[in-house]
Amino acid sequence: MALKTFVKISTVNNLSDARYCAGMYVNLMGFNLEENNKDYTSPEKFREVTEWLSGLEYVGEFENTHPDKILEIIKEYEGIDYLQVSEEMYLQMLVNTSFKIIWNKSISDVSELKDLIAKADSLKSNQVTLLLESDSLKLNEEVNTLLIKLSGKCKVLLGFGLDAGHIEETLEQTGVSGIAMKGGDEIKPGLKDFDELADILEALEIED
Repeated sequence: MALKTFVKISTVNNLSDARYCAGMYVNLMGFNLEENNKDYTSPEKFREVTEWLSGLEYVGEFENTHPDKILEIIKEYEGIDYLQVSEEMYLQMLVNTSFKIIWNKSISDVSELKDLIAKADSLKSNQVTLLLESDSLKLNEEVNTLLIKLSGKCKVLLGFGLDAGHIEETLEQTGVSGIAMKGGDEIKPGLKDFDELADILEALEIED
């Protein structure tokens, strides 16, 4: 069994959901490693969850932490493959480390997508994956056209506008490399509960 596209799941905060996602062959599972964040995962909790999992890679997720501090924190988490940051200025400080890098970028209008297209060649050359989230932007013809341009230049994970009934159509119309969803107590963006996340994964499942 496999999925029709690359999938990242983050902030899964219990073992049963984590094992379900791993069993559905998601590619990446992310854990927030900032102590002051409501979704924080301690080193002990990380070990407790991941010792039961196999076949996927793990992402250490940060929002505001300086790269120097990130590299100290990450020593307590064995098995992390990716680092995810929200601050653009931190990318250059991390691209030459042993970790793969994800830039989590929240956007609110199409002008930001156009700006990202201008930066896409640099992201690709530094092997940075771009994860796009939005609380306000809707997928429409203009947005899809810009996403196709962006996805043609660098690796893009789409983290908004996801719907189980239209997920394959969305992938085709945007050209993105994959999708990103959040688990835990609250599934965002636009997902009300874990069942909705499961619906999308099941819609992407390739039958044997």
